[in-house]
Amino acid sequence: MQPNNITPSQHVFGVVATYHPGALADVQRAVPVETPINLVYSSVPFAVMMATPDDLHDFAVGFSLTEGIIESASDIRDIRIEPAERGLRLHISLASDKMQRHLSRARAISGRTGCGLCGIDDLASLPSAQAKLEVSPVSFAAIENAVAALPGHQPLNLATRAVHAAAFANLAGELVAVREDVGRHNALDKLIGALARGNHAARDGFMIITSRCSFEMVEKAAIYGAHTLVAISAPTSLAVERARIHDMALICLARPDSVTIFNAPERIHGLPTL
Repeated sequence: MQPNNITPSQHVFGVVATYHPGALADVQRAVPVETPINLVYSSVPFAVMMATPDDLHDFAVGFSLTEGIIESASDIRDIRIEPAERGLRLHISLASDKMQRHLSRARAISGRTGCGLCGIDDLASLPSAQAKLEVSPVSFAAIENAVAALPGHQPLNLATRAVHAAAFANLAGELVAVREDVGRHNALDKLIGALARGNHAARDGFMIITSRCSFEMVEKAAIYGAHTLVAISAPTSLAVERARIHDMALICLARPDSVTIFNAPERIHGLPTL
């Protein structure tokens, strides 16, 4: 199988000076690579997304799932990464019936960093999860454990301080998979792709994102079947609304010692009492 990555995920640049209290020093600073990724389905270009060139097989599967192009990872026959003049091409070969359906509804996406909704012309085209979520209660201790452990599983962010992460933890709060990217949507798509490829059931754990929690992050998680979404940052009003529609437990502003629950607090066990 072709390697997941064919370009570095970070560059190191010389910085003229960095100031810390009491000190001024010349340093080197790592920054994340941002690369145009052209997603091509059976030779037909579909989208250009700005992404970190890591875990691109996972990105291909997760993006295809959350865009509604496929229904399971097995609908993809092959994934091939090809260098291009100004970026990378991600060639995705679909099962014949899925390719025919895709061609009948194909639309172009001209991507910005992390954009998962570019190219949609009207509100009726916004993605929306259909399946009812399988509910599994989650303990406050598990959320604490997962949030506390997450920084130690973000090597690219440790080096650059400039990328997002999405993670899946089991019901004990142990991290099962973590994916990073300059784009928050991309990180979540990569995670969903990794979970689908590894046959991890959404009911067996919960998702964590390091970014703000917006509408499309909730929808992507719901499409995969996640019953609980934890965000390190704050949600938008539409994210909360969609979480309530999906009956998804939504926990935001998560810190190792505190959380704010925006939906379904009854499903979070072991909350500290006032």
